[in-house]
Amino acid sequence: MNVDFPYGFDAGGRTAAAERDPHIRDMIEQVLFTSPGERVNRPTFGCGLAQLVFAPNSDELAAATQFLVQGALQQWLDDLIQVEEVLVENRDSALHVAVQYVNRRTQQREVARFAHGGTSA
Repeated sequence: MNVDFPYGFDAGGRTAAAERDPHIRDMIEQVLFTSPGERVNRPTFGCGLAQLVFAPNSDELAAATQFLVQGALQQWLDDLIQVEEVLVENRDSALHVAVQYVNRRTQQREVARFAHGGTSA
């Protein structure tokens, strides 16, 4: 069973489950917005992307952030997805992220979009 993210309950009062493909998107979100050190049993999990909302914009920071995100996704989700492209933008005090990937099980190309500090992109 894939636990739905964010955690919740179904109509029967049990832990809500997620289908496999939407669960992949949930896992990408967890890798992006979990800061290293936040999980006790996995201290290296995540990439701490949310901390960059307050960092000054620059081409160098954007390039480093894209590299950081792609590396974290490859480290933690390489058995599920093949990351093709990561786009990170800091707009209007919100961090917008688009991850283009191939679902290894279905071989379908997908794009997951996230926003932190604002509404979903």
